[in-house]
Amino acid sequence: MVEKVSIALVGLGSMARFHLQEILKQTDTTNICVVCEPSTAAYRKTQKIFSKSDLEPPPNQPNFEKMLAQYSNQLDAVFIITPHVYHHDQATACLEAGLDVLLEKPMVMNPGEARSLLDTRNRTEQLLVVGFQGSLSPEIRTAVSLYQSGVLGELQSISATVWQDWGTLSANTWRQNPEFSGGGFLFDTGAHMLNTVVDLAGENFSEIAAWLDNNDRPVETQGVVIGRLVSGALITLHASGETIPSCSSDLYAFYSNAILRTGIWGEHLEIQYAGKGSFESVEVPKSLGVWEQFLAVRDGKLPNPSPPEMGLRMAYLYHAIKTSAEAGGQPVSIDPI
Repeated sequence: MVEKVSIALVGLGSMARFHLQEILKQTDTTNICVVCEPSTAAYRKTQKIFSKSDLEPPPNQPNFEKMLAQYSNQLDAVFIITPHVYHHDQATACLEAGLDVLLEKPMVMNPGEARSLLDTRNRTEQLLVVGFQGSLSPEIRTAVSLYQSGVLGELQSISATVWQDWGTLSANTWRQNPEFSGGGFLFDTGAHMLNTVVDLAGENFSEIAAWLDNNDRPVETQGVVIGRLVSGALITLHASGETIPSCSSDLYAFYSNAILRTGIWGEHLEIQYAGKGSFESVEVPKSLGVWEQFLAVRDGKLPNPSPPEMGLRMAYLYHAIKTSAEAGGQPVSIDPI
């Protein structure tokens, strides 16, 4: 019999409830002991998800510090899905309590917090996985493996776009309060694009130029970034958060032997090789989402594809993007991490 992993869910907003529906398909491996959510309304919505699955809802301890003090000795791991401003301190406390952590993206608010959290991971030797759906997807891992094998040839360029009616959807919420969010559409939904592009490339940017538009909102809802990787490969990134009701993406990677098409969340994977007339789908193992992949890492079945080093890299990239945009699109060099 498989021993279940006992966990706490910290945060029960819309994204947490999305992940929860996938976790409840894995009750053979996971036991949710407690949740931590200060909003009574959010907890009630969560209770309904458990009830629909004919499961008893776990207790809610709305105070994070009390939850950790009361339940840490009963837990193996924590899934943190709270506003970005809380990520660093909550993840730090859980790691120091001897718990493994799956942390919703973006990992933290800035490079300083990223370095601090990386130090904590190293000191505690606990597992920390950042919840980038792309890096945790079989599709992106397969694409990375194919590139590393040499079958695709040399990387020439990558073009990625993400779009959503984010400006309207997140209006008057914490996501548009920079003190809580750390940034706008490019830092929130667009974080998946930044991460997946660099994950596919397998290297850092050397310089970027960026233009951001707030569209009269407190944070950016549109952005365009052009850049060059250390190898010289060229990158274009486009984030449109003021479009029609939607949420989707498209990503093309151009190599000397092939063209790869996927999405920033790893929604699909298609490749057109030289001499072929069209893209062909690449079959990959099915996945139940980031929690299933986290457990695979925790069980030693999978090397961590989304460690805090990825969060550090993204923090530096977004900082450079904002620096360039504030300077009217002037190119910014990015020092190696």
